[in-house]
Amino acid sequence: MENGDWRYMTDPVTLNVGGHIYTTSLSTLQRYPDSMLGAMFRGDFPTAQDTQGNYFIDRDGPLFRYILNFLRTSELTLPYDFKEMELLRKEADFYQIEPLIQCLSETKPLYPLDTFEQVVELSSTRKLSKYSNPVAVIITQLTITTKVHTLLEGISNNFTRWNKHMMDTRDFQVSFTFGPCDYHQEVSLRVHLVDYISKQGFTIRNTRVHHMSERANENTVEHHWTFCRLARKVED
Repeated sequence: MENGDWRYMTDPVTLNVGGHIYTTSLSTLQRYPDSMLGAMFRGDFPTAQDTQGNYFIDRDGPLFRYILNFLRTSELTLPYDFKEMELLRKEADFYQIEPLIQCLSETKPLYPLDTFEQVVELSSTRKLSKYSNPVAVIITQLTITTKVHTLLEGISNNFTRWNKHMMDTRDFQVSFTFGPCDYHQEVSLRVHLVDYISKQGFTIRNTRVHHMSERANENTVEHHWTFCRLARKVED
């Protein structure tokens, strides 16, 4: 893009940072004019584009999430158990965002000492038969594991319509067992559970999926989600 054209650019800007795609506004990228991103999107710095037309930056893709959030809020927010501080310092130095560099150089703890992280694990095990209706589930189980008792109580109280599918409540765990049941019914419960957990202030940290074949006529799919939120030690 020619010098001077950036000021007329109001549409979202899409970046490919090390293979990770991010979409943001031009004003966010130019929040700190003296930074590399400020110069890049002012037209003073050469730019490259990938085959999809996204602006390409050959840097650490996952860590750019924290760079971008700092540009949006001017505040540094990291997971409680963040272990890549040195790498993030190098990224901040590359982008030459001075306020972020200063923030990362401070020795004060990122969170108050009476703060800890609460974790919720949601797992789903689904068995499908090759000889049944494609939407039929042979058996499936969804299990929520957490030490946050109020969350487990809330799920037990708000999902009573699923009791007919054998809801089991144990210490630190609520388990929904189906079978045989409709595939869409199981998905509906999973979506409602994710939404309910998110509304309690938890955010998804990671997900994983595992496929395996137990027998010739059955396939098993396992999904796993990890949710986290910060809390004070006085809370449950």
